[in-house]
Amino acid sequence: MANVLVIRSAATGEASVSNKLINAYLAAHPEANVVERDLDANPVPHVDSASLAGIGRQAPEGDQFAAARALQDEIIGEVFAADIIVIGVPVYNFGMPSTLKAWFDYVSRAGTTFQYTEKGPEGLVKGKKAILAQARAGKYDDATGFPFAVPHTKSLLSFVGVDDVTVVTAEGLAFGPEAAAEAISGAVAEISAL
Repeated sequence: MANVLVIRSAATGEASVSNKLINAYLAAHPEANVVERDLDANPVPHVDSASLAGIGRQAPEGDQFAAARALQDEIIGEVFAADIIVIGVPVYNFGMPSTLKAWFDYVSRAGTTFQYTEKGPEGLVKGKKAILAQARAGKYDDATGFPFAVPHTKSLLSFVGVDDVTVVTAEGLAFGPEAAAEAISGAVAEISAL
């Protein structure tokens, strides 16, 4: 039985296509132990001077840093406990939602989820799989790296050691109801088969 961490980042709730894809994955895996973090309903605070100090490798003492450190410990614990991380990645203005970027800011801790070496950074979150449920209004050639949402997400995952990443995309959602329904149907079938 797999431990699955679900990260929802869409600001559109139940209307979200990335959330529909996540729901399809979960329906196909009812035996999974699931931990969910909804970044729209309960956003991770964006990094400011106090939280940045609190989530650093050697956080200073003090109440103003303790909350950020405790939240980071919780988030990192969820990541390490997961076998599979399913992340909803809606594309907003060509990038990931800022709430998802904030979550990654809390995932990244030198000495815990990655380390600096003479050869460069090395991820310490090993043996995990990630599934990215991407939804985007347009159609793009992924080889160009545009839009940036998925390449950025994959880079952040790789930085902490998660290199086994599968991307499921529903695209062309702005091309009318029939095209959107076809794109969603195809992506639901694809993610359900994983």
